[in-house]
Amino acid sequence: MSEANKYEAVIGLEVHAQLLTASKLFCGDSIRFGALPNTHVSPITLAHPGTLPKTNKKAVEYAIKTGIACHCEIERQNYFARKNYFYADLPKGYQISQHTTPICKGGYITIQTASGKKNIQLNRIHIEEDAGKSIHDIYDDTTCIDLNRAGTPLIEIVTEPCIASGEEAYQYISELRKLVRWIEVCDGNMEEGSLRCDANISIRLKGETTLGTKVEVKNLNSIRNVKKAIEYEIERMIEIVERGGKIIQQTRSFDAATDTTFAIRDKEEANDYRYFADPDLAPFHLTEAYIQSIRSTIPALPQTLKEELIQDYQLSDYDASLLCDDKLIVQFFLSSAKLSNNYKAIANWILGPIKQWLNEHGTDFETFPLYPATLTKLIMLIDDGKINFSVASSKLLPTLIKTNQDPLELAQSLNIIQSADSSEIMHWVNEAILSMPDKVNEYKKGKKGLIGLFVGEVKKISKGKADPKRVTELLQEKLKQ
Repeated sequence: MSEANKYEAVIGLEVHAQLLTASKLFCGDSIRFGALPNTHVSPITLAHPGTLPKTNKKAVEYAIKTGIACHCEIERQNYFARKNYFYADLPKGYQISQHTTPICKGGYITIQTASGKKNIQLNRIHIEEDAGKSIHDIYDDTTCIDLNRAGTPLIEIVTEPCIASGEEAYQYISELRKLVRWIEVCDGNMEEGSLRCDANISIRLKGETTLGTKVEVKNLNSIRNVKKAIEYEIERMIEIVERGGKIIQQTRSFDAATDTTFAIRDKEEANDYRYFADPDLAPFHLTEAYIQSIRSTIPALPQTLKEELIQDYQLSDYDASLLCDDKLIVQFFLSSAKLSNNYKAIANWILGPIKQWLNEHGTDFETFPLYPATLTKLIMLIDDGKINFSVASSKLLPTLIKTNQDPLELAQSLNIIQSADSSEIMHWVNEAILSMPDKVNEYKKGKKGLIGLFVGEVKKISKGKADPKRVTELLQEKLKQ
C-alpha cells in the first residue's frame, strides 16, 4: 500500500453566503457591491451608542428558503446572540449571530461522485452579520478599513465532517452555489465575496474512527481553489506524519499563485466567544403557516427537473445535467418543448449553437432575446428538409437572435431553401464528380469514405441549397456506374 493510500481525509466545509437583500441585517443601509468606501454606513453600522438594531425579515425568509431546499429541520424558536471578539473592522466589538438555535438543523445536499450519488450531511445553517473589510495593500504602513460590508446578512452553511476528498468538496460547492442561485437567495459570486468557503481538514489511518488534528484553510474564493487547497493540505499532512512529525492545529490561507497554503496563526484551543442572547433584539417565533408560505415559493429544484427531463422528454443524463445547470436555461428548454416534440433537437440547439453564441457575446439567458417559438420554427424547417443544420446555425441563427423574424421568410429572402429537385441536385452532383476524376477512381476502387468529400463539394457548388440526404443517394447511384 502506498503512503497516500494508508490514510483517509476527513473534511468539513463552512460556507458563508451573502443574502440577496437590499439592505443590511439590522439596519436600512444598502449592501450594493462596488460603492465608494464607507458610504453605505449609518450610526447603526458604526455602532454609535444608543442605536438599536431591527431584524431584516427578508433575510430570515431567505434562510428558511435555503433550509427547506436543503431538507433541513426549521427551528421555530429563534434568537440572536452576541459573539464577542475584537476585529478592527467590526465596529461593535462583537458580531450578531446565532449560537444555540441555528434557524436550520441537519439536512443534506446530494452530489454525484465516481461511485454514485452521495448525500453531504449538513450540521446547521444559521444567520449572522458580516464584518467590514481590512485593506492592507494601499499603504505600506497603514491598514484601511471599509465598513460598507459590515452588517451585511449572511447565512453560514456548515457540513458535518463527511467529505472525503478535494473532488467531493468541489462537487459540493458547485451544487450549493447552483442551489442558492436557483432559489434566488444569493448570487454565488465568489469573486465579489458573496460566497466564501473555509475548509477544515484532517487525516487519519484508514479504519480509525478518531478524528485527527484539523487545519482550517480560510476564505477560499473560488471552487477550483477549494479543491486545490484541500488536495495540497492532505498531501502536506501525510508527508508530515510519514516522516514522524506532528500536525499542528492551525489556521492557514491559500496562495493561488503557487497552489500552496501557508500558516496564518497556530490555534491550540477553541476561542471563548462568550455568547449571550442579544438584549436589543427580540426573539422570533416561526409559525407553521409562515414556513409553508415560504415553501410554496420554492421552484422545482435541479434534481427534480433533471429526472423530469430524462423521464418525460427522453433526454440523456448528460444533456439533462447540462440543461439543469442554470434555471433560465432549463426554463427556455421547457418553454420550447411546449411548441415542439423534437426534444433532442431543442437540447442540441441550446447546448450547441446558442450556448456558443452566448459565450462569444459574453452574456447569458437572462438577456437572451431569441423567443422559444422562433427556435422551434427553425427546428421545424430542418425537420421538413427545407434547410440543413449547418446553414441554419451559421446563416439564420445570428439574424434570428437579433430580429426574431420568421425563419422561413428569412431563409427565402437569403435564397437558402434546400432543393429537393432531383434533376437540379443531379446537375450539381455531375459537376462535383467531373471536378474530381482521381477521387472517383479511388472511390470505385473501394475508398467508400470519400463519399463525404463529394457531398461537401456538392454543398459548396449548391451554396448549401442541396438536400444532403438526397445528395448522398444520388452520388451513390452515380458512382456505381
